[in-house]
Amino acid sequence: MNTENIIAERINKKIYRDGDRVIKLFNEDYSRADVLNEALNHARAEETGLNIPELYEVTRIDGKWAIVMEYIEGTNIADLIASNPAKYDEYMNMFVDIQLEIHSKRSPLAGQLKDKMNRKISLTELDDTTKYELYTRIASFPEHHKLCHGDYTPSNVIIRPDGTPYILDWAHATQGNASADAARTYLRFCLKGNVEGAEKYLDLFCKKSNTARKYVQSWMPIVAASQSVKKNHKERDILLSWVNVVDYS
Repeated sequence: MNTENIIAERINKKIYRDGDRVIKLFNEDYSRADVLNEALNHARAEETGLNIPELYEVTRIDGKWAIVMEYIEGTNIADLIASNPAKYDEYMNMFVDIQLEIHSKRSPLAGQLKDKMNRKISLTELDDTTKYELYTRIASFPEHHKLCHGDYTPSNVIIRPDGTPYILDWAHATQGNASADAARTYLRFCLKGNVEGAEKYLDLFCKKSNTARKYVQSWMPIVAASQSVKKNHKERDILLSWVNVVDYS
């Protein structure tokens, strides 16, 4: 496999293109269980019939774990917006419509979103009272079983030249409440400094899904707390401020 043509780099992984394949190569200290779980999430999402790059194999390269999948030729929505700002509304409508299609699918063997949120909150540095309030709020939400992407952003949706959308990066997929998934997307816009885009996104999502804006907002402290366990210290401080400022009532 050719690991010379790097196309993206993250904190704990590098992504390469090798002809019609993509190689996601993880650092030596990356958890084997997390790699295998990501591949399993991807395979389960493929089974829903959504447009997702085909998973080819999980392997090791020079002692590092790697996931190999199909390369999708095209441009992600974030880059389309950047190069065609006049089409912002068109692309954002497309972005939300694709997310609603994800939420229309079911993956009965996927992990439970509520369980994941509870587990991550237990690992935070929040005080016990705040953790208890978050656990209580999670328990109060109705049980849903919609497929949730977990990191749905414009950069994770590729539009092929023929207009077909493909959805990337299923590492955090679960089944649960779609509003939690929307809250995560909203917070991702905010973390990028695009508060105006976050508000437009949320307005569109709520309108198209017939969801009360306050209901999505009620998930934001939970999602923010769960994401604060990541190693990005700058983002952690911002996320913890969301836990503290959003009304629990």
